[in-house]
Amino acid sequence: MKRVFVILANGFEETEALTPTDLLRRAGVEVTLVSLNDTAAVTGSHNIRITGDAVFSECRFDEADLIMLPGGKAGTENLERHQPLHKLLRDAAARGVTLAAICAAPRVLGQLGLLQGKAACCYPGNEDLLRGADVTFDPVTVADGCITSRGMGTAFEFGLALIRHLCGEDAAANVARQTVYQVN
Repeated sequence: MKRVFVILANGFEETEALTPTDLLRRAGVEVTLVSLNDTAAVTGSHNIRITGDAVFSECRFDEADLIMLPGGKAGTENLERHQPLHKLLRDAAARGVTLAAICAAPRVLGQLGLLQGKAACCYPGNEDLLRGADVTFDPVTVADGCITSRGMGTAFEFGLALIRHLCGEDAAANVARQTVYQVN
């Protein structure tokens, strides 16, 4: 079974975290919502409080097939300040774990040098922080070891891209059918 860790910092964009999580779970992927706080409780950018499945300090990330970062202005700023997360992302990339980020969160990967020479997209106005990336303006960009997306409005396509990457086109098409999703 494929394993995904979704990293949640206070101020995360709820739709960007929960839509891909829902879709991945429908595809049979094991998803762990990870709080960067000392407790499992995390508050999103629109004051929606959720309880994560685990706390960052207690997770075994060596089991990850993919690590995902949702955006949100404050959430991304909190991701940028979390040094243990930076080490995790560098180590995971070195091991070949796929990194995924949406909205402003791709700038975390960019500032760590993890987008160097790769195509990537992000929320408008954050492009200069995707250091070394070939910036695209597609809703979702899939590059070697990295999947990025532009924002809340692309969360569904982002989730399907994650499924496609982890489980194949048939699994993504099946989830799209089940959820009555149509790409124009």
